[in-house]
Amino acid sequence: MATVESPDVRQPDRPVDQSGAAAGYRARATLPFWAEVRRQAARRRTQLTLGFMVLLPLIVLIAFEFDDGDDDNGGGEFASLVELATTGGLNFALFTIFVSSTFLLVVAVALFCGDTVASEASWGSLRYLLAVPVPRARLLAVKLAAALAYSGLSILVLAATALLVGTLRYGWSPLRSTVAAEIPAGEGTLRLLGILGYLAVVLLIVASLAFLLSVSTDAALGAVGGAVLLWILSSILDQITALGVLRDFLPTHFSTAWLGLLSTPMQTDDVVRGCVSALAYATVFLSLTFWRFTRKDVTS
Repeated sequence: MATVESPDVRQPDRPVDQSGAAAGYRARATLPFWAEVRRQAARRRTQLTLGFMVLLPLIVLIAFEFDDGDDDNGGGEFASLVELATTGGLNFALFTIFVSSTFLLVVAVALFCGDTVASEASWGSLRYLLAVPVPRARLLAVKLAAALAYSGLSILVLAATALLVGTLRYGWSPLRSTVAAEIPAGEGTLRLLGILGYLAVVLLIVASLAFLLSVSTDAALGAVGGAVLLWILSSILDQITALGVLRDFLPTHFSTAWLGLLSTPMQTDDVVRGCVSALAYATVFLSLTFWRFTRKDVTS
């Protein structure tokens, strides 16, 4: 009796290129930057953070409206800054940046950069992104770029809102400070932009540290809180004069060097040192981040 051979039901092998990848696969096409930007824009924490950057200048403005001038706002330098804040839009924006730079902006940057990878791990979606497959280095690069973009946007939104509402309420006038003579409005605007640029560079330390913690833990709150707490600890240690020259190597030592941009003439020595320090710290932290993530087992 003749036997009938069964048909070969095996699927044909999928063509591959010389690197072993499937034909048509391009690593650069996975997880596009704008796709990650849209994903982050849809998240509640992004919307609330940017919304608060708009709300804060309005809160400060309302607080000034209720100030009857009977007290001295605590006296000293802070009282002088409060008085200058109501003399024009540039001065109001400068005051808002001053009161936000020590904590609020630190938290915002830590939130954007510390939550981005850890939250994916806590949701269990990180391993699925890597299975697409998205190369690990590309995943980190895209997420870091999006987080830094939103961090920079938050700084700009805060400053732009403060400048707008301050100008509408107090008018357009020269920039004044407690460390220099009056600065013309045009030049004052450029100096304000310089201050924002310097703050963005300094906050790279927070961003890179939070990003490092984000790939080291599945708890987003731990990554964000850890970066903020270490920044606060560095600020406290920087106040201890007994540490001497060691304070120069603390991440926060040059965090207020932007005040030199308000002096006449501008004092940029500490600004340059601060930029070099921030870039050095950011390079170390980000190198550790990529080294750590490309070698760890991702199980969540």
